[in-house]
Order: sequence, then structure tokens, then C-alpha cells
Amino acid sequence: MNTTHSMRKENLTTRALARGAIIAAIYTVLTLLLAPISYGEVQVRISEALTLLPVIMPEAIPALAIGCLLSNILGGCTIFDIVFGTLATLLAAICTRRLRGNVWLAAAMPVVFNGLIVGAVVHYCYSPIIPLPLCMLSVAAGEALSCFILGTLLLRLMNRVPQELLR
Repeated sequence: MNTTHSMRKENLTTRALARGAIIAAIYTVLTLLLAPISYGEVQVRISEALTLLPVIMPEAIPALAIGCLLSNILGGCTIFDIVFGTLATLLAAICTRRLRGNVWLAAAMPVVFNGLIVGAVVHYCYSPIIPLPLCMLSVAAGEALSCFILGTLLLRLMNRVPQELLR
């Protein structure tokens, strides 16, 4: 019995790792394929819809951070964007997971963290002539589209996936 339990736990860990890798890859590919709208002062990162996955999968937390890190490196972002953009995504994913009981509040976390942190990075690194609050608002607006519309739709679709596939 102990062997069966440890094999089952190992299998779950392997599955979680594989799901995390897939999430990171999808985030990166979506961001890079849609690069014209994924970066800049006015951005709508469609991949940010995945930031609601921590509601149902804890392994999505590090996966999203890795996906964001890779996207920012491969997308040619400044070191500040690479570091602080990834940090914003990681903090948002952690808070999204903690607030998973309320999907709308959970969806607000990426909007808030990215609006404040990435908005500041956009202002200071790319567009200092655009006022800081406007940069923050612009990033938050794009994030809101991705999270509140696409992210909640993604969660609804994921709820139709058989639960044994998500374990």
C-alpha cells in the first residue's frame, strides 16, 4: 500500500510538472506569436488569460512566471521588464491562487499587479513622455480584457474538462 501511494504521488507530481511545462510553453508561444499586441505602451497580452489557471491548478503559478520570463527575454525586453514583469506575474499568480474562491477577485490580481508594476516599467524604460498613471492605466486595461473576458471564459471551459485529468 505504501508503494502504491508513493507511485501515485510521484505520478501526480510528474503530471503537474508536465502541465506546468505546457502552460509555460503556451504562454510563451502566444505572447511571441502575438508580439505586436503583447508588448508596448498599449498591450493586450492574450496569454495573460492563462493567469487565472492558478484558480484550478497550483502548478500554474511557477509555470506562468517561467512563461513570462521566457516571453520577456525572447521578446527583447529590458532587464527591468524581464525582472519586474516576471515578478508581477508571479505575485499575481500567487494572489490569484489564494483568492480562488472568488473568480472575479482572483481575476483582478493580474490586472492590479501588472497595471502597477508593468505600467511603471513601461513608463520608465520605454515611454517616459507618457505620464506614469496613463501607462499604468493602459497596461491594466489590456490586462482586464485578457483576464476578465478571456481568462474567465478559459476557466469555464476548463471546468468542462474531466477532473481526473486535472489531478
